Amino acid sequence: MESGYQISEELAALRDQVRRIIRDEIIPIEAKCDPDAPEIPQDEYWRIAKKVQSASMWCMGAPKEFGGQGLNTFDMCVLTEEMAQHRMGLYNPGAGVFGRTPPPVIWAGNKEQLEKYAAPTIKNAWHTFYAVTEPSGGSDPANAIQCRAVRKGDTYVINGTKIFISHAHEAEWGVVFTRTDPKAGRAGITAFIIKKGQPGFTPRPIRTLRTSAIPNEVSFEDCVVPIEQRVGEEGQGLNLALDLLTRLRFPYSACNVGVGVAALRLAIEHSKRRSTFGELLSKRQAIQWMLADSEVELRAARWLTWDGAWKANRGEDFRTEASIAKLYSSEVLGRVIDRAVQIHGGYGVSKEFPLERWYREARIRRIGEGPSEVHRMVIARTLLR
Repeated sequence: MESGYQISEELAALRDQVRRIIRDEIIPIEAKCDPDAPEIPQDEYWRIAKKVQSASMWCMGAPKEFGGQGLNTFDMCVLTEEMAQHRMGLYNPGAGVFGRTPPPVIWAGNKEQLEKYAAPTIKNAWHTFYAVTEPSGGSDPANAIQCRAVRKGDTYVINGTKIFISHAHEAEWGVVFTRTDPKAGRAGITAFIIKKGQPGFTPRPIRTLRTSAIPNEVSFEDCVVPIEQRVGEEGQGLNLALDLLTRLRFPYSACNVGVGVAALRLAIEHSKRRSTFGELLSKRQAIQWMLADSEVELRAARWLTWDGAWKANRGEDFRTEASIAKLYSSEVLGRVIDRAVQIHGGYGVSKEFPLERWYREARIRRIGEGPSEVHRMVIARTLLR
């Protein structure tokens, strides 16, 4: 069986282009923004986005027939690692200038849904959302989802609450996962498209450690949704949700690796400039070991991410690999940034450097996309099967 990832010459060239755009375009703009800015200014966004579009680098992970480039999961992991290497990159890779791809669950929709929602999202860089997590929990959607959708003729009436839903307050549309049959267990969950301003749909932004991809509490109060907005058939929602969540863990992990790489780079540069007691930090063994440990862990996290994504591309079962990549990369990210902050001293916690923002936001990565403890359970279950 084929194993071991390979980077083609085309992908390597594309990665170099992404790196140049981040370095020459995004980082200089960020330097002029508030350190906690969630986005870059719209005029700058579209100035760069138009260049990206003309270079055929727009929505690279979306299908070609809808305006994307059709790249696979592995390719997007390689590129996402580069896109994330800037101040707002952990939750807004590339500041969104490479396009915004809709939730992958939409590709299970019918032709009319794809043309009405997916295509214009890619064209116009709309924000979208997907709503799985509820106050009752998020790591076990099969049992935690209580948001109800009751069918009445050709419509469904949705009631319930979702929590920590990114972009819901600014999205043009999104997908909500509801329980349509309380007695059917895993087979009783169904997905629906929710449009901006739909009566009965109310998002409320929540203040958290991060400032990009602002999360929301979303309430549904007698929200009437026509059957045309159902994605797939009744009862298919959980399978769609799990496929969405599992596959997304690879680019999520690539973001962790990318920000870790950027933090280590800052630490190396600072250690070569900063002197204490007559000697550069880079000459001190304590600092050298911090840098070495970070490099080793980042290389391991990258391998776990890329190798798992490569396996997913081959059509094999990649669920355990996705959990391993997400678990390890999120915990490595925290350790690497912590060392970088320590090496920088007071500068590490100042907003002049991106480290303090990364430090805050990295803490969320051990919770988002499934907490570390749940992923350990998944991995252990595989080992003990």
